Amino acid sequence: MSNTTGKWPFRWDLLLRYRYIETIALWEGRLTTRHLCDTFGIGRQQASKDINTYLREVGTGNLEYDKYLKGYKPAKDFKPQVTRGLADEYLHLVARNNELMNMFESLALNVGNVEVFSHPVRDVKPEVLRPIMQAARQQKRLDCDYVSLNHPDREGRIIVPHTLVYTGLRWHVRAWCEKNQEYRDFVLSRFRDIPEIMDESLHGADDDTAWNTRVTLRITADPRLSREQREVVEVDYGMENGALSITTRGKLVPYALKLLQIDPGKELQAPMAQQIVVANREDIEPWLFG
Repeated sequence: MSNTTGKWPFRWDLLLRYRYIETIALWEGRLTTRHLCDTFGIGRQQASKDINTYLREVGTGNLEYDKYLKGYKPAKDFKPQVTRGLADEYLHLVARNNELMNMFESLALNVGNVEVFSHPVRDVKPEVLRPIMQAARQQKRLDCDYVSLNHPDREGRIIVPHTLVYTGLRWHVRAWCEKNQEYRDFVLSRFRDIPEIMDESLHGADDDTAWNTRVTLRITADPRLSREQREVVEVDYGMENGALSITTRGKLVPYALKLLQIDPGKELQAPMAQQIVVANREDIEPWLFG
């Protein structure tokens, strides 16, 4: 069923539903008709028909019903047929499913004159991501092996994940770290082996003060630019009254600056290089790396 020509033997809306079935089953480990009903606005009978058609015509033997889960789970020899089986597919679905499914479900898009640069995929195995997601939803402790630049040899950690975060370049999970006794960011591609779910924890997202603190960045054109140059920059960024206000979580401030290509440590370089600056530097100072 693998397709390299871009043409599929299904209607576009059905293909989306089959891809959704495959993605949810593989990465969450449980698929129900409710998933399809809530996402695509279809009835339970249609959702059941879609799952049965998938099993009969698309991914024969890929799913098996588990009466304890009250849903379908991926079979041991699961082989993706309409997806690539990459964690990136699931993670982006989590981030964008409402927007994309509602907007593009049945559109025939001509993208022949559009080029999109895709950054390298930092893949994560299903058996690694599933327990992270489950622990996050159930506020449970997770025993895992993790590597970092400071500790390139795998190191045992017990964490309590609460939120997956996409920074524009990579995915990480925000979690309580029992070793350091604080909330930290853990890059998904740096987990090793299969994390083991443990008992429940008292450390949930509600106690992550740095995560729950909202911070507003006030972005302006570099004041050293000429008035005409500042007007060009202001239009580029959709600024109103000469400024763009972006509100985010305190711990996400450094990632927001990276996406905007603002390096607070290089604000004295030539104004044409960065073009925009943070006007309220004192407000974001506590949230900068280092």
